[in-house]
Amino acid sequence: MRAYERLIRYTAYPTGSDPKCETTPSSQAQWDFARDLETEMRDLGFTDIDLDEHCYLMGEIPANIPDYKGPVMGLIAHIDVSCEAPFNDVKPHIVHYEGGDLIQNEEKDLRVSVSDFPFLENYIGCDIITSDGTTLLGADNKAGIAEILTLAERLQKDDSIKHGTIRVCFTPDEEIGMSSEFFDVKKFGADAAYTVDGDAFGECQSETFNAIEVNVVITGLNIHPGSAKNKMINASRIAAEFERMIPDAETPEHTEMYEGFYHLCSMSGDVEKAQMEYIIRDHDLAVARKRGETLQKIAGFLNYKYGEGTVVVELEESYRNMYEILKDHPKLVEIPLDVIREMGTEPDTSPIRGGTDGAFLSFKGLPCPNIGPGGHNFHSRKEFAVVQSMDQAVEMLVKITERFAKADKDI
Repeated sequence: MRAYERLIRYTAYPTGSDPKCETTPSSQAQWDFARDLETEMRDLGFTDIDLDEHCYLMGEIPANIPDYKGPVMGLIAHIDVSCEAPFNDVKPHIVHYEGGDLIQNEEKDLRVSVSDFPFLENYIGCDIITSDGTTLLGADNKAGIAEILTLAERLQKDDSIKHGTIRVCFTPDEEIGMSSEFFDVKKFGADAAYTVDGDAFGECQSETFNAIEVNVVITGLNIHPGSAKNKMINASRIAAEFERMIPDAETPEHTEMYEGFYHLCSMSGDVEKAQMEYIIRDHDLAVARKRGETLQKIAGFLNYKYGEGTVVVELEESYRNMYEILKDHPKLVEIPLDVIREMGTEPDTSPIRGGTDGAFLSFKGLPCPNIGPGGHNFHSRKEFAVVQSMDQAVEMLVKITERFAKADKDI
């Protein structure tokens, strides 16, 4: 079975994670998908399969090198999909792309526009999997799961591919930042790992943002508007004032590459109380923390203006740039880069403008770069995956497993 065939089958599971749920996993569909993956892993010859109480599914592909003593490689993907777009009743189909807009749904005139996404033309002559445009596809990260299990099938059928011990884990709730919460690195037992959770084939990423979560609470004073002069403190208006003091050039819609940002995620309130949630992102931890200090200074100014305690800013560091760890493991990154070049593609090492499981796991003792499974426009109704890119990703994983087995134990 080819990877894209598995992906199409997996899209039937509506595994959207729920940020409002306080249990892990946050949706029943993740359990349903994990249990069926567990069965598939048994059929593919995995050993030491374990589906734990939090829906972390682990298993092992035993080494086929006699008396193998080399490093244990890990491969990781997540079973949930984003809830930022509809994820139920996904209707995948394949389009042989010959240029122009990618038609998702002719009847409803839903399409991926080449003017909005010019990289589409890189795939002229390829076969593209997309939904009918009313839902996301779910290639993030079911394409990664499909490729890992297609690798397992290749290794099961072709003993000439010499590889060491490979540990696999499929995690829940990555899209809501909980996938590493109950990840037992010691139990996993890998020396290093790769998340197969990027975008296009050819990506190999060792840098993520540093992340700070921000909660702003504004307390006002409600007085009848007819007699409010010099008395009313309108929390909602102060919230708008707070937001106006954020540098406009340092927001997501005006930044790229290594440029960090402040991002207002939500705002709610009335006269008496208002609340705003921001995220701060930057590849430089010192700069990210300085942005946090800037928000505290804005609060200080508004408290001077409206009264002490009017504005409270709470900051919490979420994840760190995994480059802090991966810079000490250059071989781990060099292996996929060399393989990608060998396959005729120039690697894309652009920094991730976000986070991955690897960002959390690297700091938990499992160095973990990220590689691309061959998809685009994730978290969107315009999401798609490229059949030929998925095939390339599987071939890349085959070659990585061969080279990894020859690396030093302390990779």
